[in-house]
Amino acid sequence: MGKRLYVGSLPFDVTEDQLRSMFTACGQVANAKLITDKYSGQSKGFGFVEMSSDEEAQAAIQKLNGSTVGTRSIVVNEARPMEDRSKGGFGGGRGGFGGGRGGSRSGGRGPKKRDFNSW
Repeated sequence: MGKRLYVGSLPFDVTEDQLRSMFTACGQVANAKLITDKYSGQSKGFGFVEMSSDEEAQAAIQKLNGSTVGTRSIVVNEARPMEDRSKGGFGGGRGGFGGGRGGSRSGGRGPKKRDFNSW
């Protein structure tokens, strides 16, 4: 099985087909995925490419990392495993909307004053 590569700093107008064709010069591309915003469909400027072999992946890193696509210098390196995210919502399981101190729900005490110079 090949290696999965992270490709960052892509211009926002690059398509998955263009991403795939950039890497076919270095070997066989098993998969190419451009990451997009789930609401707007707009590219987030990065994606992942899976090469068929480790040797082809290393060749792609050597050839394409730092190369220019459009007006941007792209980043190509070995993808790290995805980190496990907690299932908490907006506050990571602690608060979120309406939680915490302050406001009318806290008995009218208002927010706690903080000394910002002590940070």
